[in-house]
Amino acid sequence: MKEFLIKILEDPVSGKLLLYNEARNILHTDDDEGIYEISEEVPVILPKESAFVTPALHQNFKTGFNYIEHYQKDAGFYDYFVNEESKATRNEIRRLHEAIVKAVPQDARLILDVGCGNGWLANYFLRKNRMVISMDISTVNPIRTLKENPHVNHAALVADVFHLPIKNNSIDCIVAVEIMEHVHEPALFIEKLIEKLKTGGKLIITTPYNEKLEYYLCVHCNLPTPKNAHLHSFNKQNIKEIISNKTVEWRAKSFANKYLIKSRINMILSFLPFTAWKSIDRLANAIMPSSTRFIIEIIKK
Repeated sequence: MKEFLIKILEDPVSGKLLLYNEARNILHTDDDEGIYEISEEVPVILPKESAFVTPALHQNFKTGFNYIEHYQKDAGFYDYFVNEESKATRNEIRRLHEAIVKAVPQDARLILDVGCGNGWLANYFLRKNRMVISMDISTVNPIRTLKENPHVNHAALVADVFHLPIKNNSIDCIVAVEIMEHVHEPALFIEKLIEKLKTGGKLIITTPYNEKLEYYLCVHCNLPTPKNAHLHSFNKQNIKEIISNKTVEWRAKSFANKYLIKSRINMILSFLPFTAWKSIDRLANAIMPSSTRFIIEIIKK
């Protein structure tokens, strides 16, 4: 395990310091009330008793949702390391990643990647000599990301944002890519991440912009289930209600024009550098407003 990760870990239940026992291959509190396994150098710190929630969708049908269990199964079923998207979607994702990279401060030494997926963020910033913690609620993705990106500056962690086992005021930059639309309490999600930032640190969140939520009838329970497990849709109006913390400065931008992405000219535009593409995209959204992506940048004062 990497020393820079061990130094900032704490028990998400008690808040006590976590100690590394190499012989037992565990992390534990000094009184052993909190004991967590380490799987292939990746700590698994999930207080499962707190994983059962009832988002609005489930409240309507008097059901519940174990989100940790759900996303553990999701990562086992869906291979985040295989690229099956169309060329247009791949270009859209590439532009999204470029926007995120531009938003990360140049002086951010320690970056926490929340919902690391296939580890693209670690792959990029490790080459820039940054320290990266690849975190996911699934066990599969952080372990595989660490294996595929071995580096002295790379650590991985299995954890839940709502019970984040990281000391407050310890991270320079946190990136959460396409995660917030999945969580049951977006405002609390943001607050929990802000707590972990150092003063002057930045939280970067991306999500689909003004998405029309679609529902299907589940073949198992015969109740509505949202497409892609998206519980929320965000835009420039409702994001103001979610970011209520007075100790931060923030801004939000929409981008990636839907018509531009789907047009044939998009293949030509794919050869342009990001700054040139962004100018054309901004013009397209001024003429035909139809952004598909949303980036929110929050700085802790």
